[in-house]
Parts: sequence; C-alpha cells; structure tokens
Amino acid sequence: MKFFTLIFAIICVVTSTFAKIETEDSVLVLTKDNFEEAIEQYDYLLVEFYAPWCGHCKSLAPEYAKAAKKLEEDGSPVKLAKVDATVEIELADKHELRGYPTLKFYRKGSIIDYSGHRQAHDIINWVTKKSGPAYKHLTTVDEVKSFIEPKDVAIIGFFKDMKSDGANAYLKVANALDDHVFGISDNDEVFNEYGVENGKIVIFKKFDESRSELNEELDVKKLQNLIFVYTLPLVVDFNPDTAQKIFDGNIKKHLLVFLSKEAGHFEEYIDKIKEPAKKFRGEVVFVKINVDESDHERILEFFGTKKDEVPVMRIITLEQNMTKYKPDKPELTSENIVEFVTAFLEGKLKKHLLTEDLPEDWDKNPVKVLVGTNFHEVAYDKNKNVLVEFYAPWCGHCKNLAPIYEALGEKYKNTEDLVIAKMDATANELEDVKIIDYPTIILFKKETNEAVEYLNRRTLEGLSEFIDSNGTSRVASEEVQEDDEDDDVPRKDEL
Repeated sequence: MKFFTLIFAIICVVTSTFAKIETEDSVLVLTKDNFEEAIEQYDYLLVEFYAPWCGHCKSLAPEYAKAAKKLEEDGSPVKLAKVDATVEIELADKHELRGYPTLKFYRKGSIIDYSGHRQAHDIINWVTKKSGPAYKHLTTVDEVKSFIEPKDVAIIGFFKDMKSDGANAYLKVANALDDHVFGISDNDEVFNEYGVENGKIVIFKKFDESRSELNEELDVKKLQNLIFVYTLPLVVDFNPDTAQKIFDGNIKKHLLVFLSKEAGHFEEYIDKIKEPAKKFRGEVVFVKINVDESDHERILEFFGTKKDEVPVMRIITLEQNMTKYKPDKPELTSENIVEFVTAFLEGKLKKHLLTEDLPEDWDKNPVKVLVGTNFHEVAYDKNKNVLVEFYAPWCGHCKNLAPIYEALGEKYKNTEDLVIAKMDATANELEDVKIIDYPTIILFKKETNEAVEYLNRRTLEGLSEFIDSNGTSRVASEEVQEDDEDDDVPRKDEL
C-alpha cells in the first residue's frame, strides 16, 4: 500500500511542475512557463512568434489555425503553436527575433527556421516534409487517390525501376523542394489506372488543366524549373502568400495585369489572359493584381497609373535591376497581350521610365524641381555642384526633412556654382540613377559629375558641412547615425 501511495505522490509532484498548455483553434498557446514542456512533449512543433498589432500576423492567423486543425484531424505528429512575443519578452529575446511573424520548427529538439509560404496547405506541406520522408511510396490505387484528393497540388513519379537515373533525379528534387508533396509508384495497376507510361512525372492539381506530365529525361535543375512552372496557376493571383513564390522563382520576367474585381474585370478578362499565359508558359509568369485591395495602391503608383485607368498591363524583369515595359496598345485583348509579350521577348521594346511634366516655375524657388526630362541637363552641368534629394511624397522621413531642405536652399541660393534640387522619385525614373531608399541625397560634383551619396544625419548643419567639404564629410559616426528602424516606409524595390 505504501508503494502505491509513494507512486501516486511522485505522479502528483511531476504533473504539478508542468504548466497547462491551452489551445486556441487547435493551436497551442505557449508561454515561458510551458514552452520547454511543449518542446519535450512534441517531437515536431512549429512555433509562431507574433505581435497582436502586426498586419502580417493577422493575415497568417486563420491560415495557421486551418493548418493546425487539418494536421490534428489527420493524426499528424506535428503540432502548431504560437507565442505572443510582446508579452513573452524572455522567449522573444532568447530566439533573437528580428520581425513578425517569425516561425521556428522544433524537430526532436533541433531548431529550423521556417522557409515555407503562409497559406494553410503550404504550411502543412512544409512541416510534413520536415517531419517525415521527402516522398511517399504509393503501392496501390487507393493510396494514390488518398494522396492526391486532399491536396491542391500533388506530384507523383511513375517509375518501374526505382533506381533508374530518372527516378534518382526525381527523388533528389523531392528532397530539395518543400513547397509540395511528392509520391512515387512502381505499381502496374496504378500505371493503368492513370494511363501513365513508365518514366513520367505527373503533377495533379485542382486548377487550370487537372494534370501536367513531365518526361524523365530531365536533370535535377530542369525538373525543378518545370515543377515551378506547372504548379503555378496560368494566371497567378498576387497576394502576400504568392508574392514570395513569384519573385523568388527562376522566371524573372512577369506580365502584371491590373484588374478590379468589383468592376467585374476578373470574369471579363481572365479567360482572355489564360491563352497567352499558356503560350508563354515557362518564359513569362502571368500575374493578376486586384486593385481594389488597399495594399495594392502603392503598386499602381509605382507603375505610374491609377485605379480608374484599369484594366492595364505591364511587363517587369527582375534579373538585375527591375525594369518596366508599357504596351503600345493598352486594350486588354488576347491578341494585344501576345503582341506585347512577343515584342518584349524579341527585345523590341524600350524600357518604360516614368516622368512628370516639367513645371513652368521649376527653377523659381531656392530648391529647384527636377523631373525625368530635365534631370540630366541640370544634375550633370559640369559648371556646378548639384545636390539632389530623391524623395517620396508619402515618406515620413522625407516630410520631416522638407523644412530643413528648404532652409538649405535658402542658405545657398546665392552660390552661383551650386544648385539645391529635389525630385519625386516615385513619379520620375532614371536609367542611370537607381533609388532604393527614401530620402536619398546625392551630390553630383561639377567637372567630373561624380555622384556622392550623403549618409550623415539629416540636419541643416550636417548637410551644410557636406556641401562645404565638397562631399567629403558624408558619413556619420555610429552613435549619431539616424535610427530609421521605426519607420514603416518600404524600400522602392519592395513595392
């Protein structure tokens, strides 16, 4: 009797040391009191560190909960958890968070940074791959059906010789890619059921054409590229979850079509876009952008167009610097799209650079106004030093700088060999000057036209010293560098 009493007492002591782990929508809610317990209890645990005010966290929440519930229903060993990093400061510091949301995957004690996308099926695919084999050996027709049915995209290699070169290349790709689930089958009944020849790789999907077949005579790199191409919809919807997949992909040429869902453009134009998209598949990614989304207004501005001008299309390339192209025929028809993309691929189009009309009084005030058409004439005048502020109208730092910059212009208005100027870099673009951050201040030196960027604090004294030293005093010491971390202004290349 004493023995059982002792065991009961030990159990009570052990259980009392563990904090209860609550759940919300199938997601474990972790704190500093139960975090270690969760790590010990679950071999596979994906943890989201979030901030309640973070917009990206709010967008992720329903997808994260959907993924957690699906994993739970499927009996997966993977659990999803979340930590409010604004409350659990100790855990946030321990994990050296640099932004929200941050996702970490605990795999039997080791930590892996989450590198997948943020839709429920992407999360499920990623954690499934990380917690088990890279592919599933499918031995019956029923197994194949169960493998395909719940997924938007499922990839299966059909190989009667599992050690063939084609099968080896396929399995290497399965190990390398986390975005999708991979299966492999050598079963004759499966081959017959799906009408597939030996050596074929089939992408089953719930959009566009229901399946795409790839040949085995592919090396790993080519196969990865084709899987990227054929697992994307013909016309990809642009949103925070697909943006990373689009821009990180191997195809750097994109046709962007701006449409208004509210105006019925999706129903009217998508079918017209799909045929050209199929024609240029593998060369150009076709992307549709709903201009009714408030987050997309900045993108319209970046391309120099307005919501009341849609539907419109543009081509961009991301191979080095982003370049943009505008069609001669703006009407959104299949024929015009084909003509536009063909001319682009054949190198017959000129880059589209935004420029405003030159104001009649551009040189009336101490701070001169530059646009795309007068920039080179003024900035590269070899008889004058020219200081140019490249700004964005919506930029908080630019607004703070405005009165200081006006005072600078007033101070040097009578200096004959110096021009103080500004240019709205969101409305005017230059082939030879690439602006990433706002504001950017550059001194173009007389005689040489050497461009020197100002990197000191944005004060009248600092700017004056920069001018007086002919651009040699431009970098602030570490302790006086301006802290921009709290500014929510995006870089131009993030638009």
